Amino acid sequence: MRFRLAARAVVDTGSFTRAAERLGITKTVVSQQVTRLEDELKTTLLMRTTRRVEPTEAGRLLHTRSVLILREAEDAFSEIGRSNAEPTGVLRIAAPNDYGASAIAPLAAAFSRRYPACQVDLRLSDARIDLIANQIDLSIRVGWLDDSNLQSRRIGSFRQYLVAAPDVAAMLRISDPDNLSSAPFIANAALREPIVWHFTKEDFDRTIRMRPALAIDSTPAVLAATLASAGLSVLPDFLIAGHVEAESLVCVLPEWSLPAGGIHVVYPTARFRPPKVTAFVTMLVDHVRKTEQPRSK
Repeated sequence: MRFRLAARAVVDTGSFTRAAERLGITKTVVSQQVTRLEDELKTTLLMRTTRRVEPTEAGRLLHTRSVLILREAEDAFSEIGRSNAEPTGVLRIAAPNDYGASAIAPLAAAFSRRYPACQVDLRLSDARIDLIANQIDLSIRVGWLDDSNLQSRRIGSFRQYLVAAPDVAAMLRISDPDNLSSAPFIANAALREPIVWHFTKEDFDRTIRMRPALAIDSTPAVLAATLASAGLSVLPDFLIAGHVEAESLVCVLPEWSLPAGGIHVVYPTARFRPPKVTAFVTMLVDHVRKTEQPRSK
């Protein structure tokens, strides 16, 4: 096991010297342990250069598996030995920009106040983050999940609306989904299908291909462009509710529905969850249920 720990530390730090500092041993011992592991496996795990140490394909595979095994071991000890303990350590969360800024960041602040022995590292990005490689404890994913070997839990849902600034809506006067194909549209390039949308009303179903006047790969930036009268766009309810209430945005074709999406918590595969993860997810589920109640009335 110690040979694998040495190899993992070298990959994590990119240096035998920094790996030795992390493990509290000498650089020579680290090098010897990596060499013995390579001899045991009969394969090269690390490529040494003058500036950095890079893992080979076999080295990356071993590193990924080692991270997973060590995470499960840590989670198991945490679950058994500290099941009633307060959350401690660093809680690493990944979330998309829009939902992360509007919901997860305030919740992370509340979590930090409630559990001062636990620090939150929140990473906001619309790009998909590798949870294992980045040692992420949980990820919040909004929309539709791809098939994967990760564990997931659906904790809520959201609705989508076609919206525009009042002046744009008044100018376009959209009365039917068929009118949308020639209207200026702000496409969210972070989505899988940013310009094809399915509208339903009672027994009617329309699939419309929009004409993108702008394509932006950040949902908050799409919102900003929509508020700036650049065109129509489709945005989630949790992001536009305040703007619709303030009448800086209006819903276009409100009698037509767009597909609803899910709010999911995604975890690296593991049998046990440490208290910090369990406590945060409990707070998140409670928050989602409270915010969804008004929409269900």
